[in-house]
Amino acid sequence: MMTKRQTLALLASGLALTALPTAHAQAPADNWPSKPIRWVVPFPPGGAMDAIARTLGEKAGKALGQPFVIENKPGAGGNIGADYVAKQPGDGYTMMITSIGMATNKPLYGKLSYDPVKDFAPVSLLAVVPNVLVTNNTQPQVKTVADVIAAARKEPGKLTYASAGNGTSIHLAGEVFTSLAKVEMLHIPYKGSGPAVSDLLGGQINYMFDSITSARPHIESGKLRALGVTTAKRSSALPNVPTIAEAGLPGYEVSPWFAVFMPAATPKPIVNKLNAALLAAMKDPDVAKRFETIGAEPVGSTPEEMAKHLARESERWSKLITERGIRLD
Repeated sequence: MMTKRQTLALLASGLALTALPTAHAQAPADNWPSKPIRWVVPFPPGGAMDAIARTLGEKAGKALGQPFVIENKPGAGGNIGADYVAKQPGDGYTMMITSIGMATNKPLYGKLSYDPVKDFAPVSLLAVVPNVLVTNNTQPQVKTVADVIAAARKEPGKLTYASAGNGTSIHLAGEVFTSLAKVEMLHIPYKGSGPAVSDLLGGQINYMFDSITSARPHIESGKLRALGVTTAKRSSALPNVPTIAEAGLPGYEVSPWFAVFMPAATPKPIVNKLNAALLAAMKDPDVAKRFETIGAEPVGSTPEEMAKHLARESERWSKLITERGIRLD
């Protein structure tokens, strides 16, 4: 018969053996990834967001030893793709690239099927792709941002600016402009940037705060005149074009950004490992060259910095959208 001391010793050794696997268990990121990673793009192929995902996915996938499989799930201003990702398991095999819509869609739509904060784990800010205020050659007298403001004050509500649709960064850039300049301009929403640019080139529209990705070819060909970029700093893609702030509207700044998120339950070690892979890929010369082609300015951040950025952007855009009474059709 065992003594009391022997019994206690046996129990203690059993507990130690039970705890041993946990103590030496591999961290969640040790074996991650062990299969392909699904990278959801909530917009159609061909745009800046899609190009960024495919470029970074190729490089980061090679570094991690597993491919990034791009899945385009467009619709409802990015909400269809975001809702899909929000409902995926947090196993590290689903991620999403998204844009400023992550901060604007809640006030724009009123009610979403997902929570932009609670349902996602921020991974990293990736890049900023400036918008640029452009006009066509039917207005040779308009050469600066100050000229636009003067013309708008002279004929309130007559001048028009196009956008790729209500609530897009192109539209919001115009709302910030008219608000700060205290002018009235008529917003004309289109279903996409393509038809809007077409009418701008044809002279049916006066102005547009277009993405630098789609506007630059027309600027370089001389068909459109660039008056100012929307970001706080000049764009390396159009270094001779001033910012709107320095060209006549102090305090103006709209920086359309792109970032990566994963489902909220994704383990922090996996989030950190993905963050490191993406930041390393952004330093690759091939990636830098591709970013320059589409006018993207690489940024990068920690997950914590991205969370703070989203909070600031959500507050800013919610206030503007409410004050301006912006609604979606």
